[in-house]
Amino acid sequence: MRVLLLCDDYWHPGQIPIEGVKPLENKGFEFDIVTDIEEFNVDMLSKYPVVMLSKSGQITKEDPDGWKTPEVQQAFIDYVENGGGLLVMHNATVPGKNTGAMDKMVGCRFTFHPQTTPVMVQPVKPHPITEGVEAFCEEDEHYRIEILADDVDILIAAHSPPQGDPEKYKDEPSKNAPAWIGAVGYVRTQGKGRICVLLPGHFVEVWHNPQFQKTLENALNWCAAL
Repeated sequence: MRVLLLCDDYWHPGQIPIEGVKPLENKGFEFDIVTDIEEFNVDMLSKYPVVMLSKSGQITKEDPDGWKTPEVQQAFIDYVENGGGLLVMHNATVPGKNTGAMDKMVGCRFTFHPQTTPVMVQPVKPHPITEGVEAFCEEDEHYRIEILADDVDILIAAHSPPQGDPEKYKDEPSKNAPAWIGAVGYVRTQGKGRICVLLPGHFVEVWHNPQFQKTLENALNWCAAL
């Protein structure tokens, strides 16, 4: 299966997802990779059964301006509603300027994360995406999100331990945070298309974890309706 991978932004070098998907090439996947969004054309979308989005709203690592114009957002919405699959990874949930239309389709938006910490990832519901997947723990950024869609079907949750000073939980949540359990993997549909959101993956070690590799394989196949 050919997959379009859009990646690379200021805080998330494209090399991490690029290295992260390499093992999947042994599972029958071929990845066409775009790191410079100026090389992306919305007409490309229709050529792929699945698009893997691992890019926040920034144009490139060097250029923080937004790339999700109203036209681009509508193209993604049309792609999904006409039957395309969208796998949204980690940093792709970070909203950009005026990205509400696409955020709503994705079904959530990133709010913040505390410091890197051991994160225990656990499937919580039987589904083709969680089939054969067991719990695993890796150092990662445990994203907090605001869920925007009423129909998200949560498949995977994660737990992280408390960090820092409890007296500063409210004042400095990015450095001091209580223990947390939250959704890190869900699916939804829109029109004829399928969307999967997976929040783990700040580091390549997370991508290469065998359980996460199995999750990615399952998610790509599910998004493609295979």
